[in-house]
Amino acid sequence: MKPLILGVLCVVALAGCRDPEAERQQQEAAAAQERAKREADADGIAKLYDAAVTGTDWEKAKIHGAALLDQFPDSEAAKRIEPGLAEVREKADAARELRRMQGLWNYNQVAVKGGTQRSAAIYSKDRVDVDGTGTKPVQLVFRDHPEWKRHAYLVLQASDFARACYRSCQVTVSVDGAAPRSMAANRPDTDEAIAMFINDNRGLWRQLRKAKVVEIDFPVKAGGTRKAVFEVGGLDGSQMPNWD
Repeated sequence: MKPLILGVLCVVALAGCRDPEAERQQQEAAAAQERAKREADADGIAKLYDAAVTGTDWEKAKIHGAALLDQFPDSEAAKRIEPGLAEVREKADAARELRRMQGLWNYNQVAVKGGTQRSAAIYSKDRVDVDGTGTKPVQLVFRDHPEWKRHAYLVLQASDFARACYRSCQVTVSVDGAAPRSMAANRPDTDEAIAMFINDNRGLWRQLRKAKVVEIDFPVKAGGTRKAVFEVGGLDGSQMPNWD
């Protein structure tokens, strides 16, 4: 029985010898160490964010900025970048949209007699029903040929343009919602493709180079006109040398 009593007394004695101040300091030291670690981790992400901003890689900057605010919202690094993050998000969204529109264009180079034929082509945003048989893509093409020179034309997948266009007709072109502008056009008398040339190819090109969305209304064989909408903002002018 005596050993048990002595053991209890020893435990009580030890408990009485604990130093609350020392324990508090240890806890504060541990908390400070944890804060320092979190700040260091936050700084690591902030460096990635800063590098992306410096390199104008807005999409990557947006990702790192969001990660920083999500994981370390109370860090000094998060407080530093937060005021500018909204602008970074806007630039990232714009960069993503530009990349999407760039991907809508198809460029081609073909060796032909006298040099190289170059083309830049894009399909309409939405398919168009030109004759009541269902919707189909409409294509807009810019072509530069050593012999045939420069052209801009629309291509249908079925049916045809209005018969009057075999001589001369008008299309209307609207850029970014502005008032429509009439442009002369003609349908070559050939069965090789259902294509209609827009006579002022240079003028149309200039309009596209400043635009995001272009709408073209054109007359069709079935009667009336149809509208094709093209998201042209990603056009790479370098693919068509000397057009600008």
